[in-house]
Amino acid sequence: MTTDSRPAGLDDAAADEAARAAGVRVQPVAGHIGAEIDGVDLAAGLDDAQVAAIRAALWRWKVVFFRDQRLDHAGHVAFARRFGDPVVLHSRGGASPPDFPEIETTADRLELGGKFGMEHEEWLRRRRHTLLRGWHCDHGARIDPPAATILRAETVPPYGGDTTWSNLAAACAGLSAPVREFVSGLRAEHRLGVGYQPRPGEDAYVRHLLDRQVASVHPLVRVHPETGEHVLYVNGYYVEQITDLSRAESRAILDMLLDEATRAEYTVRFRWEPGSVAFWDNRATIHLAPSDNAHLGFPRTMHRVMLAGEVPVGADGRPSEAVTGTEPGRW
Repeated sequence: MTTDSRPAGLDDAAADEAARAAGVRVQPVAGHIGAEIDGVDLAAGLDDAQVAAIRAALWRWKVVFFRDQRLDHAGHVAFARRFGDPVVLHSRGGASPPDFPEIETTADRLELGGKFGMEHEEWLRRRRHTLLRGWHCDHGARIDPPAATILRAETVPPYGGDTTWSNLAAACAGLSAPVREFVSGLRAEHRLGVGYQPRPGEDAYVRHLLDRQVASVHPLVRVHPETGEHVLYVNGYYVEQITDLSRAESRAILDMLLDEATRAEYTVRFRWEPGSVAFWDNRATIHLAPSDNAHLGFPRTMHRVMLAGEVPVGADGRPSEAVTGTEPGRW
């Protein structure tokens, strides 16, 4: 098992060489995660050298940022296709563009406020019952969570609304050897709607969850299929319980692992601007969407494309198992 956060087979020199060959600049912004990429116009299309440089930076830094881009919906999808197959969601928010099924648009208060019979702030409060609850990977309850996500900012508040990511490969490497060996043999159930506190009486969000229930059993330590890294595969949003353990044992171990996964030194925080693009490795990161701007009343409109992923495989060589509501490749 690797002893630091660097991908197996990809060191800093290799990533730097790929950037030089493409004529782009990769500037790390934190010690374990995150880099800004300059010298590339995403709307103009990418050549093979630029694609290779961005991919190398993504594997090395887990999330890469581009500023002052002029992507429209078509350009967003075209950029995503250079790195994989975009997911086509069967259900999207009402603000999403009808002619681009690969894109999901969120308009925060405009989109979510009142959607389930409650204001956005109450909905978040009922979903985020612990301080670590908001940390998640995208669609982690699926048997085949997305490999990567590309998020584009259209309208952002003048302050607030930042997103934070954490490097789960660094978190895994940071565990002591005995703990790392122990958790590498464990698996946990990831389920949509874990821990949600229902409203008294009728609750539209509970009905929504029951109609769309998704659950899978994933390894607590997965092997990254591109880099060979061992990744601490936990998050606060989807994880229900470590299988074969009592609830008390599971809760104590998950709390410890989530504390490790979100240590400040493993994180990077990004200040959005119109035209900013964040491209992250959804296999090796969790992120925290902002909750500091719901009371401000400023619009925040973001467009998301996700790339299709595969069934995770654990450090013991065993793949994840579906429980309900999901089949590989079907959305």
